Amino acid sequence: MDKPLPQTPAPLPAALEDEIRRLWEELEPAEGIAPDSPPAEHRPLAFSHYLAQTVRRHPAYLLEALDAEGRMPACTDADFHAALQARVDAAEDEEGLRRALRETRHRELLRIGWRDLAGAADLAADLEEVMHDLSRLADGLIGAALGWLDTRYRERHGQPRSAEDGSPQSLVVLGLGKLGGGELNFSSDIDLIFAFEENGETDGAKPLDNPTYFQRLGRALIAALSEVTADGFCYRVDMRLRPFGDTGPLAMHFDAMEDYYQAHGREWERYALIKARMIAGDVEAGGRLMRRLRPFIYRRYLDYGSLANLRQLKQMINDESARKGRFEDVKHGEGGIREIEFIGQAFQLIRGGRDQALQRRDLLGVLAVLGERELLPDYVVEQLERGYRFLRRVENRLQMLNDQQTHRLPREGDDRARLALAMGFEDEGSFEAALVREQHRVHAHFDQVFVAPQRAGEESMEDSPEADREQQIQRLWMGTLNEDEAREALAGLGFNDPGSAFAGIHDLRESPGVRAMSTTGRQRLDRLMPLLLGAIGEQDAPDDVLPRALQLIRTIARRSVYLSLLVENPLALSQLVRLVGASPWIGDQLTQHPLLLDELLDPRALYAPPDREGLQAELEDELARFPGQDHEQMLDRLRQFKQVQTLRVAAADITGYLPLMKVSDHLTWLAEVLLEQVLHLAWEYMVERFGAPQCGEDASACRPARFAVIGYGKLGGFELGYGSDLDVVFLHDSDDSASARTAGPKVIDNSEFFARVAQRVVHLLGAFTASGRLYEVDTRLRPSGTAGLLVSGLEAFRRYQDESAWTWEHQALVRARFVAGDRLLGEDFAALRREVLTRPRDADALRREVVEMRQRMLTEHASKPGDGFHLKRDRGGITDIEFMVQYWVLVAAHEYPAVCEYPDKIRTLEALGASGVIDAGFSSELADAYRDLRNRIHRLTLAGRDARVEQPDAELEAVRARVMRAWESVFGDADVDAASRG
Repeated sequence: MDKPLPQTPAPLPAALEDEIRRLWEELEPAEGIAPDSPPAEHRPLAFSHYLAQTVRRHPAYLLEALDAEGRMPACTDADFHAALQARVDAAEDEEGLRRALRETRHRELLRIGWRDLAGAADLAADLEEVMHDLSRLADGLIGAALGWLDTRYRERHGQPRSAEDGSPQSLVVLGLGKLGGGELNFSSDIDLIFAFEENGETDGAKPLDNPTYFQRLGRALIAALSEVTADGFCYRVDMRLRPFGDTGPLAMHFDAMEDYYQAHGREWERYALIKARMIAGDVEAGGRLMRRLRPFIYRRYLDYGSLANLRQLKQMINDESARKGRFEDVKHGEGGIREIEFIGQAFQLIRGGRDQALQRRDLLGVLAVLGERELLPDYVVEQLERGYRFLRRVENRLQMLNDQQTHRLPREGDDRARLALAMGFEDEGSFEAALVREQHRVHAHFDQVFVAPQRAGEESMEDSPEADREQQIQRLWMGTLNEDEAREALAGLGFNDPGSAFAGIHDLRESPGVRAMSTTGRQRLDRLMPLLLGAIGEQDAPDDVLPRALQLIRTIARRSVYLSLLVENPLALSQLVRLVGASPWIGDQLTQHPLLLDELLDPRALYAPPDREGLQAELEDELARFPGQDHEQMLDRLRQFKQVQTLRVAAADITGYLPLMKVSDHLTWLAEVLLEQVLHLAWEYMVERFGAPQCGEDASACRPARFAVIGYGKLGGFELGYGSDLDVVFLHDSDDSASARTAGPKVIDNSEFFARVAQRVVHLLGAFTASGRLYEVDTRLRPSGTAGLLVSGLEAFRRYQDESAWTWEHQALVRARFVAGDRLLGEDFAALRREVLTRPRDADALRREVVEMRQRMLTEHASKPGDGFHLKRDRGGITDIEFMVQYWVLVAAHEYPAVCEYPDKIRTLEALGASGVIDAGFSSELADAYRDLRNRIHRLTLAGRDARVEQPDAELEAVRARVMRAWESVFGDADVDAASRG
């Protein structure tokens, strides 16, 4: 276990105590200085030449900052800004402004450095207080200077205004880097970008066009901060991160800036803008600018291409650092601060567009999110946080020595000793050992994220058979093998038809889409394809897998970031090949929705779909990451959520992690959760416009009217499959009283309100966009079918069941249940369902009606001779089992109410057997047949086929015969067509 890092400075050696005493004696003439008693917290003077020099020149700065006990207190934001503004307001000219800014800087740096080096800041709030106070200082100085200068410029030239509508225009100052992140160093450059919202001109006697005005104002601001005077300077200002760098305009209007990033923005500029923050000027305009830039910074899709770009950028920094000594540079060297920043920002660039929680500027906050999202293990996050805090403290103490922007350990032994003591170590050796330990740990984690996985171990594989194989596959893809050599190589990979495989690979390589790829995209494809071909060669049936994989590559090649995802994540590539090989349906889903490739990164989640509570929690978390979305954006999130969760179920299904019945459970839970959310959206939309629906005998007795969605068919019976429709019926419990209206602002009748809610639910579920659709919805099972009202009152529904419903509608009621909306109304429906199903019925009449209904279905939908066996529709299929179960429930529920308790067939069959309505063995036999048929339908769906089997095997024929015998034992064969039986 590592020795804890010290948090407070070590005791001072006698030599440094004497040095401080001599310094204090030099200040004897100053008022308030006691020559023989330096302040209790005097050690900072030993660790910082800058602090000592500042105290010599301005002893009053120190004496005014210390409290009555001789200690340095913290400073609130309000006190800081009040003191700064008072000094700036007193400035009569630009020279006075510079003096006020520099005085404030020296006073604050003395206070901040003193507290930090004395241990007060570390003990109070660790590194965060120091970073906050340093960033507050820069924000304050920039804002105060800009305000003072802008006031003088407007006095000369007038207020800049928009050419469009005459609205006032102001300079917007963005801070980048550590300033933007609120993590500023003790002696740091500041990276700024200037912008203004619209073109136009000022309205004064000496008008200037807006670009000229703001460029002049910007230059004056830079001069006020960076020019060296007798009082020093405030900050070195770096404007090179602005659009077009040094060759670009100093200030650019918003439209031009947005156009620049869309047309010319480079990867390093995305990286830089992650920390961009509005720090001075027009706050509201700055917010609008950041919203416009966000799509450039955070891509909607997963952007693994960022890893390669960041890797190249970091390598350039490492190469430069290596020439100067890596260990000595705590920022740029191996295991330095920059590597921790790159780890956090790599995840932000890759995932920030999909997870708004990562759209933040502070690195420690980003690391915390990475831990919460389990994107990094907890111990890695803990070690990176520890390393970051330690290295940042080292960096600040280095810069406190002489108020210089440096990240390298001092060359002079005396200053190295001061640094070690300031960090709490007793000597240089123990400090440097701790520093190297932290650097090594950070660099190891950096390698885990940034070293290209497929390059790991390349040196050890040189001249090995595996290396020869990989080189052969590489040449195969690049087309440097002739056709005979290529066929031989493919045969060696396990392809039974190497000719077809060669043709498919050749067609992809020479396709117009691949030829039109950018240089970067083609490089990524050339890295991916040998890896993909090698992984396909490991499959049992590579000839089947290859065409599906090539089709996927054709699609994702348009977005080379997906190529990077697979190149950078060998585990994702292996899962892709495994799933595409096992299921053409999954291959189609990945091809249609490449965003799903992200799910291949974590097999733990991929093969473990959540239960209903887990789905609800995940959906709430997903939507909470993007607050304030409109309905269209939220629906896209819901569609993507459905695709992700369905993929997880399918992956767990084909790999055997989920049994058949659990597959349907998960798909049904998913539909319920999404249906509930869509109903919530539709309800809120209507209530916002018309108010909530009320009902009651009069206005004084009004209550909220309730609304519920009833699931029928597969949804009601927990039997949804991949791609199943939703059969739903909408109910409400409003009455016909005069008060059955909405509460406003615009008042409508409840019946109209509920009809619109239902229409909107159906529309939102079924609307087709680029993200697909949620579900196709069938509402034909409502009372009177398509001729009836879309939404029924509960009492009207009861009357219909009593007076008008057909037998088949009572059959359908067997598989009906509440799935969304008001639970109390759902309980009322359940009671009504139980009442209808438990009525006494004429068994013979019921038997005839069920047989007639089944015969009509066979006439319309049964397979013709020679067309094979449809597992659902044909005689001996699932529909026969459904009709038998429904018949038994309707005929027996009056005497045995338990048989109608559950809407799904398996539990209903168990209840029928347990109650003695049918033999328990017979019940078990039908349940097994049902499971077998359902399982086969799932398998066919995942294989990209419908529920028809062209040539049933012996096992399936036995299952079918068993179901047909059961049918005949229940209903006889008097009116069953012999051809249908066969």
